[in-house]
Amino acid sequence: MSTIYIDQTSGVDAPGNGSVDQPYQSLGFAIFSTPATEVETTQYQIRKDADAVYDTPTQSATKKAKKDSQGLEKKRLKAQAEERESKEKAEKRERRLQESKKIVLSEDLSLPKAVKSKIVKLEILRGQRVRVSGWVHRRRDQQEITFIVLRDGTGYLQAVLTGNANKTYDAVTLQLEASVELTGTLKAVPEGQRAPGGHELVVDYWRVLGAAPGAEEAFTNRLNEQSDPSILADLRHLVLRGETASSVLRLRAALLSAFRQSYADNDLLEVTPPCLVQTQVEGGATLFKFDYYGQPAFLTQSSQLYLETCLPSLGDVFCVQESFRAENSHTRRHLSEYTHLEAELAFITFDDLMTHIEAIICETVDKLLTNPATAALIKTLNPHFKAPSRPFMRMSYASAIAWLNEHKIQRPAEDAEGNAITKKDEETGKDELVMVDHEIGDDIAEAAERQMTDIIAAPIFLYGFPAELKAFYMQKMPRKEGEEGPVYTESCDLLMPGVGEIVGGSMRIADMEELLAAYKREGIDPAPYYWFTDQRKYGTCQHGGYGLGVERFLAWLANRFTVRECSLYPRWPGRATP
Repeated sequence: MSTIYIDQTSGVDAPGNGSVDQPYQSLGFAIFSTPATEVETTQYQIRKDADAVYDTPTQSATKKAKKDSQGLEKKRLKAQAEERESKEKAEKRERRLQESKKIVLSEDLSLPKAVKSKIVKLEILRGQRVRVSGWVHRRRDQQEITFIVLRDGTGYLQAVLTGNANKTYDAVTLQLEASVELTGTLKAVPEGQRAPGGHELVVDYWRVLGAAPGAEEAFTNRLNEQSDPSILADLRHLVLRGETASSVLRLRAALLSAFRQSYADNDLLEVTPPCLVQTQVEGGATLFKFDYYGQPAFLTQSSQLYLETCLPSLGDVFCVQESFRAENSHTRRHLSEYTHLEAELAFITFDDLMTHIEAIICETVDKLLTNPATAALIKTLNPHFKAPSRPFMRMSYASAIAWLNEHKIQRPAEDAEGNAITKKDEETGKDELVMVDHEIGDDIAEAAERQMTDIIAAPIFLYGFPAELKAFYMQKMPRKEGEEGPVYTESCDLLMPGVGEIVGGSMRIADMEELLAAYKREGIDPAPYYWFTDQRKYGTCQHGGYGLGVERFLAWLANRFTVRECSLYPRWPGRATP
């Protein structure tokens, strides 16, 4: 009679052999490792640890261990079956691979000549033989048939490979994201079945144009829904191939087109100002500075100053231009480079300016919603989107301060240097921010601004900010006789639910002496701004303008969590690749 030892503390199941020197750890594994015919004649000795004495296990312990052993046996049999099945599949695949190398697919020249087409143009070609090129977006094998969803950038097409077309080496080894050319007859799908566009391609000839790797380098191994955000950023060039990312960019293109049409309808002319400048617009702290042939220069923060110079010759103008802000901000609504849609209008009032902004936005959204293709994109990305109703709410800065305090929305207290004040929490012992009510003169923080907008759940024009919070060029509101307190400006921000500020605008200083005083107050050398000052010298007028962040607007329209999803290759602090 053999003896098997079990030490529940120092024993090891898999490498052990049940000897005194190499005991098992569990009684169940010890029984499982014993041949079935010898279990009843084998003596099992068990102990809890090295300090205990080996002893015969109790009857109940043995009974439980036998059940554990049966479970281990089932797992072993299952593993054997899976291994056998995997081996059979591998052998079958290898046989199929070897057989596939013998099959050469050639185009049947007796068939009607195929019409080359993009997927988006296929509907009128139903019933005909067509040739389409694109990338394998999805693949599904079903017995002797392979279904492919092809993507060419204009749409998606379901294709069916059968017979020899499905038996070639290329068919057996085809991977996602390979580029292929498919030729066959385009047929409407039977009633009750679904496919992109309502039709599918029955392939009679096809070829691989550019293969894609499998195994570890397979597309789905490099990129999937569980990928870390940093990996998604590194692989942005592959992320763009996804349905969501491409839909956002497609909507972005439609959005810019609709904006341009809205501006044309309102008699604004598009111009293209420079990105390389030697003047600041929104403050020197956020400028990207570089050496320009031995002279200091900057990447533009805004094209506003240049747009103002166009008013006397071209009338009301707009531009779609990249702007750059060197803010070390990692919030979900900030980018270091963003698309800035800016406009300037002459001979208007502050009220005219806000009315114009509202009209452009609403007209643009209406254009998108009346176009079936873009309406479908919005429906897919933001199913609950509704066009904003007019007129937009208008709330003064002072009223917003009062509203925030009434709704108990506070801000962190700051010391004289602008640093947040903290105090130690008595219960947790951690430093907590000291929160205080808002007061006139505060620069309302993004979080508070967004809270207010989300509660009101409608677009809000927040207007009349104190002069010390705004740029030097903004027109001050006229003061009533005897009025005290801060000087307010004819400035406005348009806030949208879920995003916050998407537009910032103002009336501009029209008087030259007032502008010169503003330069002096801000410590700005007026010399580089001679061309801007000349606008007040040669026939000044009341004028105003604004800038709209395209990525923020798109984030609102498409319900994206961050503006980073709304840029082709987003740039933020620490990210300038790919």
